[in-house]
Amino acid sequence: MKAATGLEKTGPKKQWGTHKPASRKRFWKTFKNQKFLYMMSIPFVIWAFVFSYIPLWGWTMAFQQYKPGFGFFEQKWVGLTHFQTLFTDEQFFLALRNTLAMSTMGLVAGFIFPITFAVLLNEVRLGVFKRFAQTISYLPHFVSWVVVAGIVTKMLSGENGLVNDLLMAVGLIDAPIQFMAQGKLFWGIVTISDVWKETGWNAIIYLAAIAGIGPELYEAAKVDGASRLRQIWHITLPGIRSTIIVLFIMSIGNLINIGFEKQFLLGNNLVIDYSQVLDLYSLNYGLGMGRYSFGTAINIFNSVISVALLFTINGIFKRTAKESLL
Repeated sequence: MKAATGLEKTGPKKQWGTHKPASRKRFWKTFKNQKFLYMMSIPFVIWAFVFSYIPLWGWTMAFQQYKPGFGFFEQKWVGLTHFQTLFTDEQFFLALRNTLAMSTMGLVAGFIFPITFAVLLNEVRLGVFKRFAQTISYLPHFVSWVVVAGIVTKMLSGENGLVNDLLMAVGLIDAPIQFMAQGKLFWGIVTISDVWKETGWNAIIYLAAIAGIGPELYEAAKVDGASRLRQIWHITLPGIRSTIIVLFIMSIGNLINIGFEKQFLLGNNLVIDYSQVLDLYSLNYGLGMGRYSFGTAINIFNSVISVALLFTINGIFKRTAKESLL
C-alpha cells in the first residue's frame, strides 16, 4: 500500500512539473506554424505603440502648470488642481450634458437605421436596384462635414429653405421656422444629419454579416410556411446578433468621444448652450486660451470614462449574452 501510495504521489508531480514546459512547447509550435501571421502583425504593433502609447507621456501636462519652451523638469507641478477646476466649472457640466445627449441619440439612431436599412435591402430581389440603392446610400459618407453642414444650413434656412417651403406649402406652418437659431432643435438636427450621412456606410458590415447566413435556413423556414417577416425575426436578426453586440460595445466605448466637427460647423452663438460638447470645450477653454494643462485634463477625463464604459458594457454582455469584445 505504501509503495502504491508513493507511486500515486509521484505521478501528479511529474504532470505538474511538465505543465509549463508543455504550454511553452505548444506556444512555440503555434508560433512556428503561424510565423508569417505574426510577422505581418509587427508593423501594426509598432504603429500602435508609437502613435497610441508613447503619446500618453503627454498626460503629465495635466499635473503641471505647463509652459511651452520649458523642459520637463522645469515645469511647475500642481497635482490635481486642473481637475478640481474642471469639476467646479458650470460650462464643463453643460458640455458633458450636451455630449451625452447627442452621443446617446446618435448611438440609438446609428444602430436602428443601419440595421433596418440592411435588412430591408437584403430583402430586395431585383439585383440592379439593390446595388444602385446601396451605392447611393453610402456615398454621403465620403462627403466632408463642411459640405454637409452647408447643405443642412441651406435646407433649414428661414429664407427660401427647402424644409420651410415644403412645410408652408402643405399648410403645416404659417411662417418660416428658424431651425438653426433654436437650441432645443439642435440635438435633433445633428442626429438626423449624422444618420443621413452614415446610415449607408454603417449598413455595409450588417449586409456582410447577413450574407454569411446559410441559405438553407431560409429554405427550411419557407418549407415550414414562415413569412418573410418571420424569417427576418427568427433567422436574419439572430444571425447578425454577434455583429450587433460587438459593434454596440465598441460604440459605447466612444460614447463620450464624439468629436466636435458636427457641432462646430452646425452651431452658432444662439445655440451654444446646446452645441458645445467636451471636445469643443477642450478646444475653446484649453488650447484656445493657452491653457494646455487644463485641456489635457479634459482629454484624460474623456479617455478614462471611455475605458470604464467599454469594460463595463463588455462585462455586462459577457455575463448576460455570453458575447464580448475581450
